[in-house]
Amino acid sequence: MSIADSPKLFSQLADLYARMEQAYDQVAHALDFSCQGCPDNCCDSFFQHHTYIEWAYLWEGLRGLVPEKRAAIETRAREYVGRLLRLTAAGEPPVLMCPLNEAGLCTLYHHRLMICRMHGVPSWFLLPDGRKKEFRGCFRCQEKIEGRADFPSVDRTPLLRELADLERALLTAAGRPLSRVKLTIAQMIVTGPPAVGR
Repeated sequence: MSIADSPKLFSQLADLYARMEQAYDQVAHALDFSCQGCPDNCCDSFFQHHTYIEWAYLWEGLRGLVPEKRAAIETRAREYVGRLLRLTAAGEPPVLMCPLNEAGLCTLYHHRLMICRMHGVPSWFLLPDGRKKEFRGCFRCQEKIEGRADFPSVDRTPLLRELADLERALLTAAGRPLSRVKLTIAQMIVTGPPAVGR
């Protein structure tokens, strides 16, 4: 069986994702923040993702879709990648709708990746060298905290460490060195499931 299909790792990742959502919801509640009625859509933000475990879990979700829906997503993903290449070549910022988005909603909501879950509210994490990296949230959340010296924020550090542990477990089980991941969701879809099995 492919390491990427390990139910134990996927179960651990799903549990981690649930705790990410809890941390997000606590800060959102404290700030009285909601995405409801927002004129923007974060799904057109340019995010690159960096773990094989999340890539594999995304494909676990894709495999569960009916063939017609999955085919439509794969078509949108190919179109996204084509437009991304053209925009990048022209030096223009890529503002492209994620191929998983349908009518403003994520078709793989329960399998969405870490960045999709954590974007919006203020957060921070410690780098390995001890430096602190901070994010003030999306533009609506920044309006909420403007002028405040003290405001609630998600500490991503333990969450990221746990994600890194899961990634190490996957790569150790793969038994061979793998290149770094730096892909958009569309590129993960077009490329296919990560080849991490023995």
